Amino acid sequence: MSIERIGVGTRMSQAVIHGNTVYLAGQVGVAGESVTAQTEVILGKIETLLAKAGSDKSKLLQATIWLKDMKDFAEMNAVWDAWIDPDNPPTRACGESALATPDYTVEIIVVAAK
Repeated sequence: MSIERIGVGTRMSQAVIHGNTVYLAGQVGVAGESVTAQTEVILGKIETLLAKAGSDKSKLLQATIWLKDMKDFAEMNAVWDAWIDPDNPPTRACGESALATPDYTVEIIVVAAK
């Protein structure tokens, strides 16, 4: 079975396609922006990467969301809920974690079918 990589860098790829499954690297927004703005940017990046992989948000299988602080859960969810395909929501987990820099408040990782 073939493996295709999108956005290959020295440390990681932004997306990996194996068979009919698309795995995205953790996506972050613009450091220092609000939770809402970071989430909007992240979801836009996810849409772009899924499109490059031949998929879309209706084919999401799983999402893992990391928040710098769980107090931002409702703010992030307001953006997520407006974006997600209501007929095809993925499985999802959300937790609190220190992110790559203190200016990031949200990181989202998804897996999708092709």
